[in-house]
Amino acid sequence: MATSGSRLRYSLPDSHRESSNKTSTPNAKLTLIRYLSNSMKTVTRKEEIINVASQLFKEKGYSAVSMRDIAQEMGMKAASLYNHIESKQEILSVLVLELARMFTSGMEEVLPARLSPLQKIEKIIQLHIEITVNYSEALAALNNDWMHLEGDDLDQFVQMREDYEENFRSIIKEGMELGQLRPHHPEVILFSILSTLRTLYLWYQKRGKLDVNVLKKDMTSVLLRGIV
Repeated sequence: MATSGSRLRYSLPDSHRESSNKTSTPNAKLTLIRYLSNSMKTVTRKEEIINVASQLFKEKGYSAVSMRDIAQEMGMKAASLYNHIESKQEILSVLVLELARMFTSGMEEVLPARLSPLQKIEKIIQLHIEITVNYSEALAALNNDWMHLEGDDLDQFVQMREDYEENFRSIIKEGMELGQLRPHHPEVILFSILSTLRTLYLWYQKRGKLDVNVLKKDMTSVLLRGIV
């Protein structure tokens, strides 16, 4: 992981996929090696830019940050920034969607697991804590600036969020049916847990470093069993 702000995924463009299928010729191999080498350099720089931007978004808010601000923080000219990033919107999309995919992937692992509903909720809480500890700046963008996404990116995020909440809701309802959870309204339980977890990054940064295992243990206990 090059930065704490995001994990970037890239694939070869169609033209390079065609070249990669012709690796029997030295020229094709050389073209692919050069492309991968250049891509790795670009990705590294791009991740640095996204990481810096995520901190600025957190401090000032997405709308108040310009590409010039990001370039200045990077110590480079604004024009040079566009060699790595197409727009501020691209940065936001990477931050929000990649993080949303992490939550989605985590939920997809929990759902079919041979665990009780209570154990699944514990796993979800621990997932949120793990992501909070490692991606606090990106979480700020996800929570505060997701509404600035555009087009398909916005639709994709909203769908992932709704699916995540519906899956979480179904686990809670199953837990109530099995008598593992008290018969409170499922929406109240869902809101109470998610509202705490989604703002955990604010408290965690102010609190300073706290042992992650202690945080997982104590927060899981408080959220599921209360304080009395």
